Amino acid sequence: MKRYPRITIDPQKMGGVPCIRDLRMPVATVLAMMADGFTQDEIIKEHSELETEDFIEVLKYASEILRFREIPVSA
Repeated sequence: MKRYPRITIDPQKMGGVPCIRDLRMPVATVLAMMADGFTQDEIIKEHSELETEDFIEVLKYASEILRFREIPVSA
């Protein structure tokens, strides 16, 4: 079973960046909207193809990636 079934990576779509369910909606875009303060309801209003479970998986996926990367916090 795939660890993140709602996250897809297809080299033929969106340059191979991780997307939500082959929707051409990058995980990073949803994460950035959330970081900018948009609520799930506001995002779904603009992108009705998204589901609540997508947001949960975006956060799990992002947190997993950050565990294995060293991210500088200052310039």
